[in-house]
Amino acid sequence: MKLGCVLMAGAFYFSPAMLWAAQMLLAGCHAAASFEALQCEGPVSTQESSCHPEDDLTDPREVDFQVKGYTFSAPFHLVVSYDWLILQSPTWPIFEGDPLVLRCQAWQDWPLTQVTFYQDGSALGPPGPNKEFSIAVVQKEDSGHYHCSAIFRSPGPGSPETASPVAITVQELFRAPVLRATPSAEPQEGSPVTLSCQTKLPLQRSAVRLLFSFYKDSRTVRSRGPSSEFQIPTASEAHSGSYWCEAATEDNQVWKQSPKLEIRVQGPSSSAAPPTLNPAPQKSAAPETTSTEPPGPLPPRPTPSSKDLGSSSPLQFPDPHLHHQMGVLLKQMQDMRVILGHLVMELRDLSSHLKLKTTKGPAKYE
Repeated sequence: MKLGCVLMAGAFYFSPAMLWAAQMLLAGCHAAASFEALQCEGPVSTQESSCHPEDDLTDPREVDFQVKGYTFSAPFHLVVSYDWLILQSPTWPIFEGDPLVLRCQAWQDWPLTQVTFYQDGSALGPPGPNKEFSIAVVQKEDSGHYHCSAIFRSPGPGSPETASPVAITVQELFRAPVLRATPSAEPQEGSPVTLSCQTKLPLQRSAVRLLFSFYKDSRTVRSRGPSSEFQIPTASEAHSGSYWCEAATEDNQVWKQSPKLEIRVQGPSSSAAPPTLNPAPQKSAAPETTSTEPPGPLPPRPTPSSKDLGSSSPLQFPDPHLHHQMGVLLKQMQDMRVILGHLVMELRDLSSHLKLKTTKGPAKYE
């Protein structure tokens, strides 16, 4: 769009004095133009006129809106640059999946040649005559600083010019979904389970329709559909496995997967597992020994009362009868140890005596 066209479009928003000053300013400088928001709209002479900042609009590309019975067109954008060459870019937010068109614009639409576009200082292609660079479907990786360079065509040698960089930020259309299980990721067998694929669209793209699909162990359990939930009416052990979901736009230009969620269906036995107890010590086999002290009488088994039934635990209070039997066994083992000690001493004495007799030899009598 040439400067003259821009001024004609904006003439209805300025007073004659302001319009004359703007015309004089633009006529006296070599400038190229792009677009920026004009924030005051409405009839100037009426009491019901109103100025609306750009933030009041949910989408700068909105066709029109109404205030107090008046219908207004959407604001257009005007940026005045004192450069021979500028890079025109969208002024509205850019999201994943949107198209992007950049235009290398010369002062007074002067013919250009050897046009080159750059992203973060790297050329995006060889020089050529095309003054536009487009990306059909942008991704977050397309964010960066863009600029262009070109040579002005003239009867003599062309003059090379470079435009100032423009920051392009591609916003995330929606975050990677999160798969959640209700009421639990470890449901009881026979109970229902609901899997929810949760994500959120920004306000500017709230009209975008997402489709959801669900997967289990590398196979599809529900193909794409508008519902973000997948229900299992009656869970069984066959439903245990690794689940994840996918959210995608209708045109499949943007799609994202959730992290995996492990579902473990609990059987009837696993819900009420008995506590693990330490096993009772086993009696070691020992030969019977003659002890001079006979074992004492066994203590009577205690009769459990109602109070003991509610507070006692087999781990905290061992069986008294078993405790007595273990004491008797320990006493017998100690007695056996003493007897074995005496036997070893006697064997040593006998061995020493036999060695002494062998050394002396038989006695001689005359």
